[in-house]
Amino acid sequence: MQSNTDYKKLLTEVIQKQMVILGPSIALAKARNVKGLTVGEDGTVVNIDGQPQELIQSLIDQFVQLSGLIVKKTMEPLLSLYPDAVANTFAKTTVVPTMEGAVQ
Repeated sequence: MQSNTDYKKLLTEVIQKQMVILGPSIALAKARNVKGLTVGEDGTVVNIDGQPQELIQSLIDQFVQLSGLIVKKTMEPLLSLYPDAVANTFAKTTVVPTMEGAVQ
Protein backbone atom coordinates (compact mmCIF):
# COMPACT_ATOMS: atom_id res chain seq x y z
CA MET A 1 0.00 0.00 0.00
CA GLN A 2 1.29 3.43 -0.92
CA SER A 3 1.38 6.32 1.53
CA ASN A 4 -0.58 9.52 1.00
CA THR A 5 2.76 11.23 0.35
CA ASP A 6 3.41 8.89 -2.59
CA TYR A 7 -0.06 9.53 -3.99
CA LYS A 8 0.35 13.29 -3.59
CA LYS A 9 3.67 13.09 -5.42
CA LEU A 10 2.15 11.12 -8.30
CA LEU A 11 -0.87 13.42 -8.57
CA THR A 12 1.41 16.47 -8.46
CA GLU A 13 3.61 15.09 -11.24
CA VAL A 14 0.58 14.36 -13.42
CA ILE A 15 -0.82 17.88 -12.91
CA GLN A 16 2.52 19.60 -13.46
CA LYS A 17 3.12 17.63 -16.65
CA GLN A 18 -0.29 18.69 -17.94
CA MET A 19 0.50 22.31 -16.98
CA VAL A 20 3.38 22.16 -19.46
CA ILE A 21 1.25 20.53 -22.16
CA LEU A 22 -2.05 22.37 -21.70
CA GLY A 23 -0.94 25.50 -19.89
CA PRO A 24 -1.33 26.26 -16.20
CA SER A 25 -4.83 27.77 -16.33
CA ILE A 26 -6.47 24.82 -18.08
CA ALA A 27 -4.53 22.14 -16.20
CA LEU A 28 -5.26 23.69 -12.80
CA ALA A 29 -8.93 24.19 -13.63
CA LYS A 30 -9.30 20.54 -14.63
CA ALA A 31 -7.37 19.31 -11.57
CA ARG A 32 -9.51 21.43 -9.28
CA ASN A 33 -12.63 19.81 -10.75
CA VAL A 34 -11.61 16.62 -8.94
CA LYS A 35 -13.51 16.44 -5.67
CA GLY A 36 -11.10 15.51 -2.91
CA LEU A 37 -8.00 17.19 -4.34
CA THR A 38 -6.60 20.48 -3.08
CA VAL A 39 -4.11 21.86 -5.60
CA GLY A 40 -1.73 24.80 -5.16
CA GLU A 41 -0.99 27.39 -7.84
CA ASP A 42 2.18 25.54 -8.86
CA GLY A 43 0.26 22.28 -9.40
CA THR A 44 1.32 20.74 -6.10
CA VAL A 45 -1.32 18.55 -4.48
CA VAL A 46 -1.45 19.80 -0.91
CA ASN A 47 -4.27 17.59 0.33
CA ILE A 48 -6.16 14.49 -0.72
CA ASP A 49 -9.51 13.52 0.74
CA GLY A 50 -10.85 10.17 -0.41
CA GLN A 51 -9.59 6.97 -1.97
CA PRO A 52 -6.29 7.80 -3.72
CA GLN A 53 -6.85 5.43 -6.66
CA GLU A 54 -10.28 6.97 -7.29
CA LEU A 55 -8.73 10.44 -7.19
CA ILE A 56 -6.05 9.36 -9.68
CA GLN A 57 -8.75 7.98 -11.98
CA SER A 58 -10.85 11.15 -11.68
CA LEU A 59 -7.84 13.34 -12.43
CA ILE A 60 -6.90 11.32 -15.49
CA ASP A 61 -10.51 11.37 -16.66
CA GLN A 62 -10.52 15.18 -16.46
CA PHE A 63 -7.50 15.43 -18.76
CA VAL A 64 -8.63 12.64 -21.09
CA GLN A 65 -11.90 14.51 -21.63
CA LEU A 66 -9.80 17.36 -23.02
CA SER A 67 -7.38 15.61 -25.27
CA GLY A 68 -8.18 11.93 -25.27
CA LEU A 69 -5.55 9.51 -26.38
CA ILE A 70 -2.78 12.14 -26.46
CA VAL A 71 -3.01 12.65 -22.69
CA LYS A 72 -3.32 8.93 -22.04
CA LYS A 73 -0.16 8.19 -24.05
CA THR A 74 1.84 11.00 -22.46
CA MET A 75 0.92 9.79 -18.96
CA GLU A 76 1.67 6.09 -19.45
CA PRO A 77 5.46 6.37 -18.91
CA LEU A 78 4.99 8.49 -15.78
CA LEU A 79 2.29 6.28 -14.32
CA SER A 80 4.32 3.14 -14.99
CA LEU A 81 6.73 4.38 -12.32
CA TYR A 82 3.95 3.88 -9.74
CA PRO A 83 2.45 0.49 -10.63
CA ASP A 84 0.88 -0.13 -7.20
CA ALA A 85 -0.74 3.30 -7.11
CA VAL A 86 -2.36 3.04 -10.51
CA ALA A 87 -3.22 -0.63 -10.89
CA ASN A 88 -5.95 -0.96 -13.50
CA THR A 89 -6.26 2.82 -13.93
CA PHE A 90 -6.04 2.72 -17.70
CA ALA A 91 -8.20 -0.36 -17.87
CA LYS A 92 -11.02 1.84 -16.51
CA THR A 93 -10.32 4.81 -18.79
CA THR A 94 -12.49 5.01 -21.86
CA VAL A 95 -11.24 7.16 -24.71
CA VAL A 96 -13.78 8.37 -27.20
CA PRO A 97 -11.96 9.58 -30.31
CA THR A 98 -13.12 12.86 -31.77
CA MET A 99 -12.07 14.95 -34.73
CA GLU A 100 -12.24 18.11 -32.66
CA GLY A 101 -8.98 19.98 -33.03
CA ALA A 102 -7.54 17.41 -35.43
CA VAL A 103 -4.99 18.64 -37.96
CA GLN A 104 -5.99 17.73 -41.48
